[in-house]
Amino acid sequence: MITRSVTIEDIDDLYLMWNDHINASALYRRALREEMDVRDVDPDELRDLLERAREQGYTLEEVAENTNRFADLQSLVEDEQSQPPAGDVADE
Repeated sequence: MITRSVTIEDIDDLYLMWNDHINASALYRRALREEMDVRDVDPDELRDLLERAREQGYTLEEVAENTNRFADLQSLVEDEQSQPPAGDVADE
């Protein structure tokens, strides 16, 4: 897991100080899931595609460089799967 910094307003910081039991990371993830929902991206499908891309040898950074939306990631994974492994090409 990568830790990222997030800029919050003073009122956010104050509220979190008053309520130190609130998990700010969970709030952040919930907000991202809501954004995914608005864009019809299933987080479980996204997780599965990312895992498949990693199994194919891509790093997270390479996935981010080669894609910029869910459909791009689907294509990346599917294109890689449709290519025969090296040495499996029949001589013609």
